[in-house]
Amino acid sequence: MTQFNGKVLINCDMGEAYGNYACGPDDDILPLIDIANVACGFHAGDPCIMAKTVAQCKIHGVKVGAHPGLPDIQGFGRREMQLTPEEHTANMVYQIGALQAFLDREQLAMHHVKPHGVLYGMMARNVDVARAVWAGVPKGMRVFGLAGTPMETAALEAGLEFWAEYYADVKYRADGSLVTGRRRDTWGMEDVRAHLRLQLERGQVTAVDTGEVVALPSVKDYPVSVCCHSDSPGCLDIIRTARGVVDEVNKAVTGSS
Repeated sequence: MTQFNGKVLINCDMGEAYGNYACGPDDDILPLIDIANVACGFHAGDPCIMAKTVAQCKIHGVKVGAHPGLPDIQGFGRREMQLTPEEHTANMVYQIGALQAFLDREQLAMHHVKPHGVLYGMMARNVDVARAVWAGVPKGMRVFGLAGTPMETAALEAGLEFWAEYYADVKYRADGSLVTGRRRDTWGMEDVRAHLRLQLERGQVTAVDTGEVVALPSVKDYPVSVCCHSDSPGCLDIIRTARGVVDEVNKAVTGSS
């Protein structure tokens, strides 16, 4: 069984509604997760939704992190944009600062920063983008990312605390990259369970492009968090299934749930 640096936690992207438009059953998700990645207004979320989400996280004892993205509300932050390093850095400072203000009102600490959507993918491919994004994150902050990619390299260069992510509801290619699109795929719960157990127990995935079981980069030096998405079809069932797998793995590794 894979050995982790501590207990595996579940994180979920939250607060991704906008104005009168809902996105995900946030109130039902919060009791099931450990960590919330709260949208900061560029790809989704607005001031009132940020305020409500942070307040609800406090009630449920859920840790709160910033989930900054590209300035692309219509595309939900899933359309690639060409920005200068200065723009990437400033966008991070702006969004993280906005969430920090709401955390201060609730007397909560910011737990981490996790980039959203296509920006996450750009960072996983391009070290210059990763460096520019992480340059906008406060020194020493936890950051979530994909192990074995420029996200990890640039985070360590910047003196940030890197946490590795696995995914309950995202497929992988043979090269370890994530298969992401504008809309989430539908998952069967047995598929979620098998997909997640393979990652957590063996550090492997079944690649969608080749059908082969391939090894993922080592995460043994880092804390590990499993990501779920509030906009996936059947997200509550996915998160409940992930919760069961994670609790089983934590019990096997540490002797406690």
